Amino acid sequence: MDNQISEQIETYRDELVGLRRDFHKHPELGFEEYRTAKVIESYLQDLGLTTQRMAKTGVVALLEGSRHGPVLMLRADMDALPLNEENEVEYKSQNPGVMHACGHDAH
Repeated sequence: MDNQISEQIETYRDELVGLRRDFHKHPELGFEEYRTAKVIESYLQDLGLTTQRMAKTGVVALLEGSRHGPVLMLRADMDALPLNEENEVEYKSQNPGVMHACGHDAH
């Protein structure tokens, strides 16, 4: 079973790394994440989920199962910090004075 899950995860690796690097290249400060929210919202809608905006740039989607029962909630930060990025990587921030430097968390 674990091998099957690992294989499924691996099929999405390049896509997820690409999304992460895109977000890193285009950081936005809190409540200014208009581009980021648009990318996330489009991605979720392409998966067939209905989305809703909250607090200007927050994106919420609900994935419902076939039965009532416990609920799982995932939350992730998407705001950047007002810092100049000094890293020299292909996904370096293209927005001067703004970068993803806090390691972002998801709950």
